[in-house]
Amino acid sequence: MGLFRRGPKRDRQDAPRDTEFPYFSVDEGARFRGQVREAFAEQGLEVTVFADAVTDSAGRQFGLANLAAVLHNDDRGPRSWPELVRRHVGMVLRTMDAPSALDTLPTEQIRAQLYPRVLGADGFDPRNFTYARTLAPGLHEIIALDLPESVMMLTDEALEPLGDLPYLREQALYNLRGLPIEAHETVKGDDGMRFEVILGDSFYTASRVLALESVVREVTGDTLTDDGALVAMPFRHQLAFHVIHDTRVIPALNAMASFAASGFTDTPGAISPYVYWWRNGVLTQLSDREEDGDGLRIVVGEEFRALLERLVAEDE
Repeated sequence: MGLFRRGPKRDRQDAPRDTEFPYFSVDEGARFRGQVREAFAEQGLEVTVFADAVTDSAGRQFGLANLAAVLHNDDRGPRSWPELVRRHVGMVLRTMDAPSALDTLPTEQIRAQLYPRVLGADGFDPRNFTYARTLAPGLHEIIALDLPESVMMLTDEALEPLGDLPYLREQALYNLRGLPIEAHETVKGDDGMRFEVILGDSFYTASRVLALESVVREVTGDTLTDDGALVAMPFRHQLAFHVIHDTRVIPALNAMASFAASGFTDTPGAISPYVYWWRNGVLTQLSDREEDGDGLRIVVGEEFRALLERLVAEDE
């Protein structure tokens, strides 16, 4: 998975756009939905296709947004779509038709496969996850069960027989810290700007913000101080960070704001388009969209402003 996406050969941007997935042209959207219908038919299911989902005769609904984003971001372009669609549909049906892992796996094995998952506001229904921790406005932490072909987000009802919530969360964090760093890249600028990005196919790459201290040590050998770090989690496969030591935090903040907004757009598993100040595990949002919806702005409170003033004075 690359840090910056290349542009696959696609219809021109001035072609009429799909109303549900504007990153597709009208023709691309029709081709995508046709391939979804064909993939379900190959599995013996006739489905009714809507703009954002399909339904089968049993009333089961399958959303299309995540698959559409996967196809949009695949560097190979439309030639790869049929295979990706068939693979996705096969995986979804196998997961839905198989017995629940919560009924078939021993409790200890389930606990060994628990991971915390950071989600954006659109990632879950809060009515089924009353235990979820709010990390920042629109940013939440839940517990997920990692399975060979899927990730099961565990509801209140699913967690109850597994043990006390504090114990399960600690177990999930322990499992998270044990994951390998799949890839790491450093983004640099001429003005001394620098930030680190870890990337991976794991659904928990961005969630490693919950174990940032260990990530920073492993990736850079650095240690977080009380000043903390800047972090961004544009989508589930990326975590960006800049450890705060001096005034280089200022260009890093501006660069990471653009990076987060760009990475969030039209991606599978989108989490947040914003940059946050991580300090002792607490996240404070530092970037936002302009009020007219176009462009970005940096919004800092009194504490972060005081930090910047102190760093400038120390630098001088």
